[in-house]
Amino acid sequence: MKVAKKISPEDYILAMLSPQERLESAFNVAREAFKDTTLKPADIRAAVQKVRKNVYAERQKKAPSRR
Repeated sequence: MKVAKKISPEDYILAMLSPQERLESAFNVAREAFKDTTLKPADIRAAVQKVRKNVYAERQKKAPSRR
């Protein structure tokens, strides 16, 4: 018996793009999203670092101890 896997259109579209095309698409989306803002690159870097730090902390909480 075959089981059909449901694939979202977004995942399919991204899978069809080359890595270079994905990167260009991501930049285009970011450019449009931040077009009318006063954010500076340093603001965005700080936000990314904060999110990554929080994700890392959450993973450390969930990871079992290796002792």
